[in-house]
Amino acid sequence: MKTNLVHYRTCVCNINYHVVWCVKYRQKVLTPEIEKDLKAILLSVAKDKGFTIHECEVGTADHVHCFVSAPPKLSITNLVKYMKGISGRMLFERHPELRNHLWRGQLWNHSYYVETVGDVSEETIRKYIERQSKAY
Repeated sequence: MKTNLVHYRTCVCNINYHVVWCVKYRQKVLTPEIEKDLKAILLSVAKDKGFTIHECEVGTADHVHCFVSAPPKLSITNLVKYMKGISGRMLFERHPELRNHLWRGQLWNHSYYVETVGDVSEETIRKYIERQSKAY
């Protein structure tokens, strides 16, 4: 039995994402102090919005990687909107010097990368589904 399954009232699931987003104009503004605040903010957002951040790291001071688990009722679009929107606003409040490097009040680039992460490979799932009709 898998230990990473999450039990909700109406379902059992294991939904994980690898999410990456960048600072606007790839400015290298994510200093260690800002990174520390960013991680605290993201963990708080996750707790408030009902998802889990397992890992979060800043890469080369201009982008963020997060490994996230979420319930099926929370879309990836909303999850990323919460993480980027709330963290961007709060980091500008806590570190007003960021505005010297970024204009128009935007910390994050509009785009992001997301990939689903699971315990089973795509090939294993395909084989399992193909064998379903042959079980009779």
